[in-house]
Amino acid sequence: MCGIALIISGIRIDVSSLLLDSVPPDSTSKAEQVILIDDLKAALRRRGPDSLGSKKVLLYSKTLSSVEERGIISFIDGEEAKEGDESYSQHVEKKSDCCFDAHGQTHEAELHFIGATLQLRGINPIVQPLIDTYGNILVYNGEIFGGIYINSDSNDTEFLMQALGKCCSCNSHLHTTTGYCEEKGQSSVPDVLSTIKGPWAVIYWQESSRTLWFGRDAFGRRSLLVYWPTLEDHRFLLSSVSPFSSTEESSGLEAENEINNLNFWEELLCGVYSISFDAPKLDGCLVGEVRKHEWTNAMLKELIDWERTSVEPNPEDLYFSHCKTLRKQHDVHSACSNIFPSNSGPIPATVSGTAQTVLIALRESVMRRSSLHRIFKAVTSDIRQEELAPVAVLFSGGLDSMILAALLDECLDPSYEIDLLNVSFDGESAPDRISAKAGIKELRRIAPLRRWKLVEIDADLSKLDLETKHVMSLINPANTYMDLNIGIALWLAARGSGWVYEGNNNNYEDDLERNECVIYKSKARIVLVGSGADEQCAGYGRHKTKYRQGSWLRLHEEMKLDMQRIWKRNLGRDDRCIADSGKEARFPFLDEDVIRILLNIPLWEIANLDQPSGIGDKKILREVARLLGLYEAAVLPKRAIQFGSRIARESNRKNFGSNRAANQASAGSASFDQLQSGLTAFLVLALQMDDDNEP
Repeated sequence: MCGIALIISGIRIDVSSLLLDSVPPDSTSKAEQVILIDDLKAALRRRGPDSLGSKKVLLYSKTLSSVEERGIISFIDGEEAKEGDESYSQHVEKKSDCCFDAHGQTHEAELHFIGATLQLRGINPIVQPLIDTYGNILVYNGEIFGGIYINSDSNDTEFLMQALGKCCSCNSHLHTTTGYCEEKGQSSVPDVLSTIKGPWAVIYWQESSRTLWFGRDAFGRRSLLVYWPTLEDHRFLLSSVSPFSSTEESSGLEAENEINNLNFWEELLCGVYSISFDAPKLDGCLVGEVRKHEWTNAMLKELIDWERTSVEPNPEDLYFSHCKTLRKQHDVHSACSNIFPSNSGPIPATVSGTAQTVLIALRESVMRRSSLHRIFKAVTSDIRQEELAPVAVLFSGGLDSMILAALLDECLDPSYEIDLLNVSFDGESAPDRISAKAGIKELRRIAPLRRWKLVEIDADLSKLDLETKHVMSLINPANTYMDLNIGIALWLAARGSGWVYEGNNNNYEDDLERNECVIYKSKARIVLVGSGADEQCAGYGRHKTKYRQGSWLRLHEEMKLDMQRIWKRNLGRDDRCIADSGKEARFPFLDEDVIRILLNIPLWEIANLDQPSGIGDKKILREVARLLGLYEAAVLPKRAIQFGSRIARESNRKNFGSNRAANQASAGSASFDQLQSGLTAFLVLALQMDDDNEP
């Protein structure tokens, strides 16, 4: 996980070719005071604690054949050529070509790149931004799990820099869909980025073409925020996260309103963008034109379109599917009536080959996301291997997190511990705490040799005022109480500070009886998260509603909508909240191969929403759980983190007085400013009703 940012000043940015979702607010004079370089660096450094660096590219107008014709020359600030070097004469010649106006001033523009690194791959430490011998500059936040071959000991940022450095710079391919330059026989920047399997956000300066490239992966698994220029503020900004400083001085609802008023960040729409710079003939002021480019990978386009071949079953399909379900339920009841086996349990003969295929894909996805490279040994050299937990799981004890934990056990060296991070705002009574304790017992049954650590993270919302304001800056531009509640729970989980029960054996009940409770902080730098499972496997209540309203086609359309907006509603927010503790969120259910395999499965094999909750929803994942021997987890109903941890209830009581009042005010989906005005009106009405009811 890394934090990356870019600030462009002194250039008129033309965004007319883009269809922006919204118009940035006009109150940019205030915003300019908020976004300070030091604040931005501090926010990025929390994401990338290993190193922090910055570089500036300075652009000047250049005289061409006549005074009226201008071009562009560039310098990397701080990279001055020394006298006697081969490039010195070219450097001096560049500066002599700079255009001066009537007052003797040059027209200067600045591109300020900032990179903070959490290094998880490679042998040697790196500091971003990376600069190659051609003057190209890269800041990268992501992982390459496929598409570009990388040795296990190599760093993916360095490999990507090499691949991008070989790209064509003639720009003749910018308006083509192939992304390939026929003239020079080279790939383009969009072509290289389209081949990457894995989460990424990137900012890249291509020196030879004076072009800036930026973007994020097709599913938005890494955060990248954008500030589009306005007439009042010509700056263009990109950042992994919004700085915290704008709310440090405020408290309560005042802070919430301040964030909403000053909010000018947007989630960057997934894709690859470029800014080509040019100098007009008249005033010499530099301009940049923004373009959005097509993905060039055919398979990736199919995943983005998210069209399923088999949506509506015929009666025979439903009959056979129902018969298989009845057989599976009988097998599960038979297995549960006996003593559970010690390892992974018997695999019922009736479990479908489809579930086996999904299991294999998920196992490979977890393997890619938990493979330990040599960098871990350098980072954790002060920790004994038998005490090391390099990968943790965001753990509720529910279906998705249980599958991830069981697969992580299969993929991770047996000598390592596994931290299971569980958050509760109601102590031992929260539903997620109860299911987590039941879940760790089932995990210890199927994997008794693994050292599992259930990290119990207890929180009191009334004592988290400062932390709440900090998380509000992280979820920005999201601005609802639901986003805030989810963000706080994720942020606390990622910190990993809680309690564990430790005993001499692997029996959790014995640990509790001996009351061997110790303070513990997880040092895992990777956190596996179950995002994407509900969207792809019909796990939400609204999926059942749509199915009842319009059967299979309406269900498919709702699931498609969820997948195509997950970047905006979930992933950017979740990435920012987890990364703030110097941890990297990884999403095995959103692996490209997993998405492709689930899309190829008939919808009625993914879910059967005629059946009760815990059986028909996410049916395919329940079959996968049974294959792993997780018979109890296979029948657990869906429960969102804000409800399972009880933060939603505590938030409603704190801000509205009760759950009932919060529901009447539509607290979950309303934005902070809507709630501020709505809450005032609601309280006035409530007081009037109380007065009317007085005897």
